[in-house]
Amino acid sequence: MKNYRYSFINSKACALVALLLMMNACTKDFESFNTDTNSISDEQLKVDFNNIGAFFPSIQNAFTVNNMIPMDIGEFLTGGTFAGYFMFPNPGANNTNYSMLEAWAGYGMFGVGYNAVMSPVNEIKRRGAEASAPDFWAVALILKVYGMHKVTDIYGPVPYTKFGQGGTTVPYDSQQEIYNAFFSELDVASKALQDYIVKFPGAKPFSKFDNIYAGDYSRWLRFANSLRLRLAMQIVKVAPEVAKTQAEKAVDPLNGGVFTSNEHNAFVKGGSNALYIASQIWGDIRGNAALISCMNGYSDPRLSKYYDPSTIVPGEYVGIRTGSNIQARGDMLKFSNVAAGSFVQATPTELMTAAEVYFLRAEGALRGWNMGGTSVKELYEEGISTSLTQWGVGGDAPGYINNDIRKPANYTDPLLPAQNAPAISDLSVKWDEAATNEQKLERIIIQKWISDFPDGTCAWSTFRRTGYPRLFPVAVNNSGGEISTAIQIRRMNYPGSEYVTNAAEVAKGVTLLGGPDHGGTRLWWDIAGPNF
Repeated sequence: MKNYRYSFINSKACALVALLLMMNACTKDFESFNTDTNSISDEQLKVDFNNIGAFFPSIQNAFTVNNMIPMDIGEFLTGGTFAGYFMFPNPGANNTNYSMLEAWAGYGMFGVGYNAVMSPVNEIKRRGAEASAPDFWAVALILKVYGMHKVTDIYGPVPYTKFGQGGTTVPYDSQQEIYNAFFSELDVASKALQDYIVKFPGAKPFSKFDNIYAGDYSRWLRFANSLRLRLAMQIVKVAPEVAKTQAEKAVDPLNGGVFTSNEHNAFVKGGSNALYIASQIWGDIRGNAALISCMNGYSDPRLSKYYDPSTIVPGEYVGIRTGSNIQARGDMLKFSNVAAGSFVQATPTELMTAAEVYFLRAEGALRGWNMGGTSVKELYEEGISTSLTQWGVGGDAPGYINNDIRKPANYTDPLLPAQNAPAISDLSVKWDEAATNEQKLERIIIQKWISDFPDGTCAWSTFRRTGYPRLFPVAVNNSGGEISTAIQIRRMNYPGSEYVTNAAEVAKGVTLLGGPDHGGTRLWWDIAGPNF
């Protein structure tokens, strides 16, 4: 076994590592979940819904420091790197230069999806929440869809619809089946919440278990609709009619509405922020050249909220290009880090924001869908303004939105000039009604990409679907030809444990994938070619 497996983990985190190693069970353990209630009877727990409510805080914290190593490897150093947000500062072969280490695959987001999301949701179902507390069950379904859409969009076909039905193995579903299930489950959740709100206006029985909305079901309903919109847009190239139907259903105000202001944003509060640990404590992360160069060029007022200035070029914001030929960790630690002032231990963890929703609606309107009767330009500009306000620089929005001069900057590597790269785009921020639809989409997606920070998996999915922004390719490609430098990585390999404990089913999963189990194989919704 190569020694890269643990080399990136700070010694201060050893206890956390040991705990997570025990938690990260493989598929044969999916059906088991610790339900020890310290001898309190089921009847006692049913008071105030404690028998089911107690599972929710841990599900909501699945993407926080509760799953620190998978977040570090599977979120920040996977989606976050491949989306152009972060970069690993250590030398050697690893996923950021397409070496695709099994040591990293085994500690990615696959285990989080099943151990921290699917298993507790299944236990909530086993305890009868569907019938006894459909409002609680609605929230469980929303969290389930949110968690598992990240997993399937990283790997492709995965176990989903037959999870919890017993047996020593769990069958894989195609992504099409999984997405259809997502939409059906969001239907159930939305109806249950709408019914509850009508029947019990203002009631908040879920409040003591809720680290996101303090029991406000109207906001959970908006989250469900906003998530539906995200999922609809992700399948637009492979299932355009379904995408249109689901997107218009999401935005329809009769269904409860989507996020329209920052007060609707979904953030997990009360848990430790994983990005803070990974960047400030472990030193596993530095800023990526793609986003920093783009924001430098635009003179983006959010830049200082996202990253700190470097010391490699004192006072300037400088990122590391993905897959850089790194010689010494000490040198790379001098590049810009994640902003220490924005990401502290208590910083809430972002799940989804109103800014993203405005950009999704802008794309939908560009495609001719009914996104609420607002123009593409208005939705685009509202997305920018909402994001800048979210980050405390809303006063800069008018000047930023109307700037038709500044464009993304070229990248200059202060250590290796051979890794310099031309700018990712020649588009300014200001909307251009005379542009082609492809140019309009590129402009929308660039601003969506900037506003999605630090949700790398979301941004990586959008990049794979649209081809925007035009990210710098990896400087070093160690995939042996499996992954194209030009096309860039499309997915993560299945964990090796699946081939040991769930071999027959993962083989079926690879068949459903439609190509080899490596990073060069496109997912179901990842269709090559133009967007229009």
